[in-house]
Amino acid sequence: MSEKDSNIPRAAAPGAKALPWTHPVMVSKIPQDGAHVAFEADGEQREGLARLAGLRDVVEASAEFDLTHVAGGGIHATGLVRGLVGQTCVVTLEPVDNAIEEVVDVVFLPEGHGAFAQAARPPDEEDGDAPDPPEPIRNGVIDLGKLAMDLLFLGIDPYPRKPGAVFEPPVVERDVDEHPFAALKALKETPPSGGKS
Repeated sequence: MSEKDSNIPRAAAPGAKALPWTHPVMVSKIPQDGAHVAFEADGEQREGLARLAGLRDVVEASAEFDLTHVAGGGIHATGLVRGLVGQTCVVTLEPVDNAIEEVVDVVFLPEGHGAFAQAARPPDEEDGDAPDPPEPIRNGVIDLGKLAMDLLFLGIDPYPRKPGAVFEPPVVERDVDEHPFAALKALKETPPSGGKS
């Protein structure tokens, strides 16, 4: 994994071994005036991402975040997650590469913060849509890689198509004799038997 524009020491993320892409950062090491963090997934991480998402492959995956401190011991993360993923066209069954670009605007808060309990409640009908729940700060660590992975997966097209590929339903030839009114037509055309001579 390569890291650009950041000198924040990395930390061990709780439960990170199960995830293919992690980038843990200790909140205490983020300067008070904020920080910019950029990183990309290496080959092994991209293979893990492809396996987890059921993709043909992940050609590239990168993320960049601007981190700022917010009230309550939280961190506000804004930025961009980019990727290029290999999929299979649902129409032609040919390989197709899809670009992903997801905007990030997330707040990390310490676990146990009141905002988590509030996010768990169903939204009021009057309030409309509830805001996205915060991401947890676990043991003083935020995992930017997990966040990037979640957003990358969110941007995957569930029905990828090659440009110009159009689904054409098969043309079924209809037999005129199978028309629902064909029997009535046949009755009408048959002369009645037992008529007067």
